[in-house]
Amino acid sequence: MKNSYLKSITGCLLGTSVGDALGLPYKKLSRNRIYQAHTPIKGHAFIFNKGMISDDTEHLCLTAQALIVSAGDPQKFSQKLAWGLRWWVLGLPVGISLATLKACMRLLIGFSAQDSGVNSAGNGAAMRSTIIGVCYGDNPSTMLALVKASTIITHRNPKAELGAIAVAVAAYLASIQSTVTPQDYYQTLKKFLSDSAAKLPQIETTAFLTAIDCACTSAAKNESGVNFANQLGNYQGVSGYIYDTVCITIQVWLRNQNSYSQSIKEIIYLGGDTDTTAAILGGIVGASVGVSGIPQKWLKDIIEFPHSTNWIASLAERLAESYNAGSSRPPLPFAFYFIPLRNFIFGIAFLFHAFYRLLPPY
Repeated sequence: MKNSYLKSITGCLLGTSVGDALGLPYKKLSRNRIYQAHTPIKGHAFIFNKGMISDDTEHLCLTAQALIVSAGDPQKFSQKLAWGLRWWVLGLPVGISLATLKACMRLLIGFSAQDSGVNSAGNGAAMRSTIIGVCYGDNPSTMLALVKASTIITHRNPKAELGAIAVAVAAYLASIQSTVTPQDYYQTLKKFLSDSAAKLPQIETTAFLTAIDCACTSAAKNESGVNFANQLGNYQGVSGYIYDTVCITIQVWLRNQNSYSQSIKEIIYLGGDTDTTAAILGGIVGASVGVSGIPQKWLKDIIEFPHSTNWIASLAERLAESYNAGSSRPPLPFAFYFIPLRNFIFGIAFLFHAFYRLLPPY
């Protein structure tokens, strides 16, 4: 087993889970409220100073399982991920986006993985693509096919696929380079999008590259995340629109590549869709710094079952084994019967936070 792949894969999966859990209590809060009532951020705050993951990490784990079983074959990957999402939605997850819910319900009533997605430019697909980039970024055609398969299951809009590709490329570069310059990132992404396997509308591709160029230029100037978010009109929080999510996440990553804690805190302080932005950013930075670069207290303070941090680390080992061998492996055993109980507990905590937000300061 190649230790470099294991480090990046484990860092990506656990980096996502920690970012997700840290960002979850602040989801949909305005930037002002986070600064007024929730600073400084020192650790988890979801339930008794502990953290729980949301759908962002769960979807990434489903993606990793599909990669293990498919060994990178896009058709097998699509089928496995689709079945994973069917079982996942039967567990009655809490707080998922409407687009993802609609797509999963379409899967349940018999739609194929190629036809289940809805016309949404949300950021749901981007949260699944970091691990694809880490594993298959060195094979552009395969990576693009896997990202497309992962995206269209829930989101048919080309913007969603473009955003997911941008996140996958960032995670790939982070896994192979200690520091990535904004120009290197932009040129690499441009090269991936020019690959014939991408097959995306030229108008959308050009517009997206223009948006990413703005993010890279801002990062090169070392502008703050707040400044750049304001330029995009995200004055009170990062929206769930894929271009906003990806451009702001990339800008923060390019300026904080070697500091997991600093990058995660900055993206959370920007407000808005904080669990998803912190999850995506955590996966990218985690792929670079590995588990050793993630604050250990943040890891230990996640109280989660059956997606425990130990289980996620074992998932990373199996994915690294499958990838390095270039062959399929059985999925990691998973105690699905615990999910309804887990989601019930999660739902109570989620409702508590919802009621708490009705209180001042506003």
